Amino acid sequence: MSDAAQKVESLKHIPVFPLPLVLLPGELLPLHIFEPRYKQMLTDIEQEHKMFGISLLETDTAGLDRPEIGSIGCVAEVHEVQPVPDGRSNIKTLGVIRYRILEFVDLGKPYLTAAVEFLEYAKEDETALATAAEEIFGLFERVARAAFDLSGSRGQFPELQRSDPERLSFAVSAAFSFDNEVKYGLLKLESTLDRFDRLRDILRSAVGRMEESAAIHKVAQHNGHSKSKIDL
Repeated sequence: MSDAAQKVESLKHIPVFPLPLVLLPGELLPLHIFEPRYKQMLTDIEQEHKMFGISLLETDTAGLDRPEIGSIGCVAEVHEVQPVPDGRSNIKTLGVIRYRILEFVDLGKPYLTAAVEFLEYAKEDETALATAAEEIFGLFERVARAAFDLSGSRGQFPELQRSDPERLSFAVSAAFSFDNEVKYGLLKLESTLDRFDRLRDILRSAVGRMEESAAIHKVAQHNGHSKSKIDL
């Protein structure tokens, strides 16, 4: 059993916070808590396990006030709470483990509560995972380096560990501003190898264009000229 699974092993139900976003395991997510029901949720979980579920619910989803049964979400663990006036709070959370909603249960709370199945990953060929992780790490490093150069070398160059393929697959996924459809598709995938396949396609399509953009940017900084044009 993984460390993430051990954290949630004793939980039978979790509060569910529907949001128009997708959280991934290992991803940091700051939130501003201001609605009375979620202020109550935060109070309740602070006294217990400090965890709740984040499930995707698009704001334009007609007629739905809750995520669908069977949909996949991610447990968020509260790591920091900064109270602000009127009982509101700014919190920092970290994605822990995926879950599937089995049913919603009425525990007399103003927020949604669900019975969930926490999702671990099936064992996969370690050699194939290590090979895929090396390739994805290399592609991501090239994309990140190009983005770093395009920004004028501002900020901190991201560091990723490739020793844990599953964690690497989510870390790379979280590093990009994917739309909800793409990000949710990555979250749903049961196989880390399948997630690497999806990421490989995305990174391969981006890396050449970004490196060319970075090269042109460097030439422009030195008042040079380039015959290359980039289709944005």
